[in-house]
Amino acid sequence: MTTPILVLGNVNVDLVLGPVDGWPAIGTEIEVERAEMRAGGSAGNTALALTGLAEPHLMVASTGDDPNGVWLRGEFDLACCDWIDDPGMTTTTVGIVHKGGDRVFFTTPGHLQRATPQALLARVPTAPRPGAVAILSGNLLMPAIRDATSNILVALRERGWTTAIDPGWPPQGFTAPTRAMFGEWLALADHALLNEEEVAALTGGDGASALVAAMRTGTVLVVKRGPAGALALGGGEDFSVSAPTVEVIDTVGAGDSFNAAYLAAMVAGEPLRDALARGVEVASRAVSTYPRRYSE
Repeated sequence: MTTPILVLGNVNVDLVLGPVDGWPAIGTEIEVERAEMRAGGSAGNTALALTGLAEPHLMVASTGDDPNGVWLRGEFDLACCDWIDDPGMTTTTVGIVHKGGDRVFFTTPGHLQRATPQALLARVPTAPRPGAVAILSGNLLMPAIRDATSNILVALRERGWTTAIDPGWPPQGFTAPTRAMFGEWLALADHALLNEEEVAALTGGDGASALVAAMRTGTVLVVKRGPAGALALGGGEDFSVSAPTVEVIDTVGAGDSFNAAYLAAMVAGEPLRDALARGVEVASRAVSTYPRRYSE
């Protein structure tokens, strides 16, 4: 399948519960208003948003061969997926939504722990045209993929892809080795898509400008700021876009929905400012609709 957007990374089962107002005491039980089992993972959420936006794409990802894996594959457009078979259990994430819409995640190891760069790269095609984009997301949850991320970014560029990366939050925290890895990745990617909490933790509070100084010339850093919108730095440009006021249902996958719309706009040749605005618009709609919608 030849498409201008390639999605690589983590796909897993999401069980979203909430909202909660603080944590219950250990040994007690509370009721929540809503529970939803849905396809998720950073790459998965991006692919779902691209499908919702009717944007041509190909996702290369793995699942386990258990019932959850079978169900998970059925939630995606078969024509847009190249699935890697992994014997064993499928990774599950439980997302607890707090009042106000923010969230916390609990993730089981499952198939993501067994994902390999060899299986991934064996299925990566040559880019169909200049400007086609490949995004690698959620790689921090896949140890072998994480350790090979620099090599994967190089391989993608050699095959003609413009590269984007959204690693997510490291389970071990932003240790010195993790910061060093991020530095390598930012020096290789064309688009770095981070949220403001990640930027703050990565820089020790120095802010996005500190990251831009370490990036390759031409790399664009996008900082996703939730209800405050997003900003972009690099490529000779520096500007922000505000978000509309919406009633938030849950923010799980908000950044991934942003990624989908942003990259689709970039592939279409839209200016960076317009791509940023498109990402904010789609993410705002995604977090405020149930069932989730990405377009009007």
